[in-house]
Amino acid sequence: MENMNDVLAIILGGGRGSRLFPLTQMRSKPAVPVAGKYRLIDIPISNCINSGILKIAVLTQYNSVSLHRHISRTYNFDAFHTGWVQIWAAEQTVSNMDWYQGTADAVRKQLFEIKATRAKYVLVLAGDHLYRMDYEKMMELHLGRGADVTVAVRPISMADAKRFGILKRNKSLRLTDFEEKPTDPSILQRFVSRDDPELPLLGSTGIYLFNIDVLIDLLAHSEYDDFGSHVIPSAIKTHQVIGFDFEGYWEDIGTIRSFYDTNLALSMPDAPFKFIDPERPIYSHPRFLPGSVIENSEFENVLLAEGCCIVHAEIRHSIIGLRSQIESGVVIRDSILMGNDYYENACLEEEGGMINLGIGAGCIIEGAIIDKNARIGRGTLIKPFPRGTDIDGVGWVVRDGIVVIPKDTTIRPGTRIVPE
Repeated sequence: MENMNDVLAIILGGGRGSRLFPLTQMRSKPAVPVAGKYRLIDIPISNCINSGILKIAVLTQYNSVSLHRHISRTYNFDAFHTGWVQIWAAEQTVSNMDWYQGTADAVRKQLFEIKATRAKYVLVLAGDHLYRMDYEKMMELHLGRGADVTVAVRPISMADAKRFGILKRNKSLRLTDFEEKPTDPSILQRFVSRDDPELPLLGSTGIYLFNIDVLIDLLAHSEYDDFGSHVIPSAIKTHQVIGFDFEGYWEDIGTIRSFYDTNLALSMPDAPFKFIDPERPIYSHPRFLPGSVIENSEFENVLLAEGCCIVHAEIRHSIIGLRSQIESGVVIRDSILMGNDYYENACLEEEGGMINLGIGAGCIIEGAIIDKNARIGRGTLIKPFPRGTDIDGVGWVVRDGIVVIPKDTTIRPGTRIVPE
């Protein structure tokens, strides 16, 4: 078995993140908070650390300041480890004046740095997926089969095929064909790779393991922009590409709806993904916050982070993020509060017309995402809109029926954001 120190992990920081806007208005996708106290980038980095991969590069381009800050504060190995987590930002050079044009192009532009690590294998990961995976098992299969490229695949249904790149695999685990998000029934039948009638297809998770010489050959002698659409389909025709089965929980958090549904599912007793795992924890920035103070409040299926102050509130099926300040008489249902980056006057009623950081007294908030450092004036009413509704309001937006209050926004007291 090769040492996992021979593996370099490259985490793709994502593009503009337009489908997650306005959560990506001031940050890149991997920097978006999740589950009250983490960031999306914590997922792949934690999976790497837990798998023994300690050379990790994060490729960034858009709105990357908060992501850089989080990584530099969080992932610092001690002097007895040879590993590191580095930011490889898009840059203009004498030989190349263009920014990253896609996932494969981003890696191509960093081939010099990749070669300098002297890694034998390169693991390419996305920065906006929620899952827990042991990459060492993927490595074992890769080596055991003498593969050039290994793709982590998961079983999916016919109905979900339109959301994935679909792969055809033979009995020796070799991938023989690829189709990006097919909808034609005849094509779907041709890609059946499993005996399970409910989950007959294999979809790509966007997790790729390359022999480094193969990766260099595929990128240096082509102009491919994307791994899923270009590099992998091409490699299937010319190299030994196999599929590694991953049947655990995996979710692409690429839209406001998927972000909302995935987070709220974490608040339930039967949550499909649990951050609690003593053997394979999810790491994040260590914060020295007090325990949350709850006074005379009613909770049901709530995921509560530390450092909060909540007084006389009713909260159901919601995520309450770090340092959230919720004043008296507030009702919150089916909502995500990302919390605050700092404290002001904790849990004080508004005085002199000032709108405090957090949720003001008497607010009713349902079906909403409240981004960090928002100030919601007392008596504000927010209700969900019908699915499919998109509206751009003043200080708020609606995406697929979900009301989103952007970061650092102030909502005046008595505001009503409700369907007409």
